[in-house]
Amino acid sequence: MTLDPTYLLFIAACSILLLLILIMKFKLHAFLALTLVSFITAVVTGVNADQVVPTMMSGFGGTLASVALLVGLGTMIGRILEVTGGAKVLADTLIGRFGPERAPFALGVASLLFGFPIFFDAGLMVMMPILFSVAKQFGGSTIKYALPVAGAFAVMHAFLPPHPGPVAASELLGANIGLLTIVGLLIALPTWYLGAYLYGLWAGERFNLPLPQAFLATQEVIDENNLPKFSTVLVILLMPLVLIFMDTGLHTLTVMGVVNGDATWVNALRMLGKTPIALMITLLFCLALFSKNYGMAKLEKLCGDSLAPICAVILVTGAGGMFGGVLRASGIGDALANLMSDTGMPVIVAAFLVSTALRVAQGSATVALTTTAALIAPMVAATTGLSALDLCFIVIAIASGATVLSHFNDSGFWLVGKLLDMDEKTTLKTWTVMETLLGTIAFTIAATLSIFL
Repeated sequence: MTLDPTYLLFIAACSILLLLILIMKFKLHAFLALTLVSFITAVVTGVNADQVVPTMMSGFGGTLASVALLVGLGTMIGRILEVTGGAKVLADTLIGRFGPERAPFALGVASLLFGFPIFFDAGLMVMMPILFSVAKQFGGSTIKYALPVAGAFAVMHAFLPPHPGPVAASELLGANIGLLTIVGLLIALPTWYLGAYLYGLWAGERFNLPLPQAFLATQEVIDENNLPKFSTVLVILLMPLVLIFMDTGLHTLTVMGVVNGDATWVNALRMLGKTPIALMITLLFCLALFSKNYGMAKLEKLCGDSLAPICAVILVTGAGGMFGGVLRASGIGDALANLMSDTGMPVIVAAFLVSTALRVAQGSATVALTTTAALIAPMVAATTGLSALDLCFIVIAIASGATVLSHFNDSGFWLVGKLLDMDEKTTLKTWTVMETLLGTIAFTIAATLSIFL
């Protein structure tokens, strides 16, 4: 049955509105809200009764197939580095290299490196005690140390795999995840420098924020006698990036005709560079490296404990994929794609604006990112001439919109505010402004590159 496009767009608007009401008004968990709205949308758009559940499960399972594996492996690596003192070693060494006067920069660089495998919330909790110690030692407003750190975790979480948002968006839009890792990194670094580091220094002069009354302690006591070497931590953090680049680099050389893409050695190396395999190799390296001092039983427990906090994020991401599957099956996605095409709005601009609207309305960056990717996917599929790079830029645009204007409905707003002992007004003037700068700068870079590349 073919339904009128106007009716389908009306249903789409009602679905988004219902989703926002359930999450914001009735405080329903995003996973349950997305599942319920997916079911209702499938029913009212005339999906056959015997196909409603298979459609939902197909979208859910397809997204989880990529997201769960990457997020799980990345989280295990991050947890092992956290407990073994990797973050402390990174920060201490970089501050020693850059000097006390560039301590905020050193803390930010450490957070960028540590932010590749570890989530925003967890990374912030690990770095906060280190940040406070550095702020006490060198003086000045805590803001000038905190924003480069928080901003580093924010850009890594938003723009780079194996974090769930970019992984889910790349899955829904068909972007190459290895190429996205490289593009995301190249955009994240200048975005952090301009929007977090330089702004953090400026805000530190403007807002004289003292240290909190009580320093935060990490959940695990770090064994100072068994701290890893800086070079060891650096190898662990760079290993997956190097392996992933091996895949994308060989693919580029194959397209250029420099190497034979059918050669066994090329295919073998590219297989090792696939993101799940690269992360698995890195995790196995971590286990082998730290088993001598910590024992496999301890490391196994750390790996198990690391998975519990990410279950909700993975389920929400999968539910976003479920919603996307229903949108595709019902025809809503095609109707929206046609509407956007008629307006003449570039797909990258539409992606940013839709994601921004959802971010402001309901707060969750993950919900905004996955829902926008699901809505935009048919438009992307219908747009001819999009290259692999263009798809990556669109993912970055969606992530940028999901980053801006963090306010009272965002858990990150309250986490940063409470950790730094800031009132709401100061948090809006510092954290919210920084997040908006990060999203705007990243989108500007991505949109500009999409024109010239």
